[in-house]
Amino acid sequence: MSHTIETVTVAGCRVRLFRDGSGQPLVFLHGAGGHTGWMAFLEELSQRFQVFAPEHPGFGASDDPPWLDEVADLAYFHLDLLQALGLEGVHLVGTSLGGWVAAEMAVRSTSSLASLTLVGAVGITAEGEPIPDIFRMPVDENLRRFYADPERARRRLADLAQADMTIVVKNRATVMRLAYRPRFHNPGLAKWLHRIDVPTLLLWGAADGLVPAKFGEAYRMLIPNSRLMLLPDAGHAPFDEQKDAFLAAFYEFIGSQ
Repeated sequence: MSHTIETVTVAGCRVRLFRDGSGQPLVFLHGAGGHTGWMAFLEELSQRFQVFAPEHPGFGASDDPPWLDEVADLAYFHLDLLQALGLEGVHLVGTSLGGWVAAEMAVRSTSSLASLTLVGAVGITAEGEPIPDIFRMPVDENLRRFYADPERARRRLADLAQADMTIVVKNRATVMRLAYRPRFHNPGLAKWLHRIDVPTLLLWGAADGLVPAKFGEAYRMLIPNSRLMLLPDAGHAPFDEQKDAFLAAFYEFIGSQ
């Protein structure tokens, strides 16, 4: 994998940026667990696109700026990042918390976007209810809900024993500050989702137990002309658990535009 990792500064905030590939730009925004590195699906995407995978402010090795108070701040930051990088015609992909950030970006401005893909995104309620309280959930239950495959959940539980607890604590504190009250949604977002005027794909793992498919349906009802696709045998990270099916669905979506 020939990707590069660099530090870029936008609005006085330094963030890590993973990148590789050439062609039309694709930006991937990570979830609440933090940046998971240059995963295999990003490597495959970089064979077709110029892929950028920034680490949000407040996470990992990125700065935790004093102005970071809510998810909207991440949305404005990433819009500024697109501008600073000179990106136009961007395929914007966000997962979980990153999907919420991507939706907040798109309701503010789609001028630099070619498409929007939300993967197991939080940010709104479904049937009037938010997602389950993941911070009160035992770790093993969280992982059982995260993966469709129980063996993957067991392996991930073992891997957590090797995690850098400094980063884990930093990421968790940022998520608590930005997204916990109210729990993983913005009460004002739903009423503005009609402003999204770029092709939108909603990709959900059919077995996602953290952000169930009903949240994808809620987004589908609010974003004009959006498409919801459920991927079998996949949980909250279908790009990892069912990479080939995820990429096939994404390529079909992009090819249909």
